[in-house]
Amino acid sequence: MDFKDIFNRSWKLFVANLPVLILSTLVYIAVSVVSLGIMAPVLTAGYMQSLLLLIREGRKPEIRDLFGQMRLFFPLLAFLVAVIIVVSIGFGILVLPGIGVIIALCFFCLYMLPLMTDQGLGLIDAVKTSSRMALEPPVGEQIAVVTVFLIINSIGNSTGIGVLFTQPFATLFILLVYERKRRRKITFSTNAQNTPPPPPGA
Repeated sequence: MDFKDIFNRSWKLFVANLPVLILSTLVYIAVSVVSLGIMAPVLTAGYMQSLLLLIREGRKPEIRDLFGQMRLFFPLLAFLVAVIIVVSIGFGILVLPGIGVIIALCFFCLYMLPLMTDQGLGLIDAVKTSSRMALEPPVGEQIAVVTVFLIINSIGNSTGIGVLFTQPFATLFILLVYERKRRRKITFSTNAQNTPPPPPGA
């Protein structure tokens, strides 16, 4: 995977759409905080789909896009509750298990939301498909992607207002990786279908 090209594309999209990205991110964070996190999962789904359309079609994000995936409210809320319970148990045992759970979720569920919004998969199928995408060889690629994603987000979270810049950039980065993996899968499937069967007795 060409990470240099992905970074360049992420940066160009980020700079070209900076005002609308900051506004959309600000509303996304504000509503998430005011709702005590209850709206965060479904808003994240709308946020990611909005940026995915920016990547594919050049369509600028709009505030209403944040609320465009409300059909996923209850499944994503249930997922959030389950994650909170599992992470709390992990931290209750020791700190390291809790951190391990968070890293595992980032690794295996990184593409869950775009799979739900873009391909219409249900929660369980999206988790399974995201896990398969994460484990596609070479797995080192996914480790690098997760590492970059966590570093960018940690920088934004540690600087407060910096999250308005790091959140959209990190999301664009992840979605561009998702697009590469999705196209690679389509290309592989097409090539497999077009490969002639071996001759009899081969």
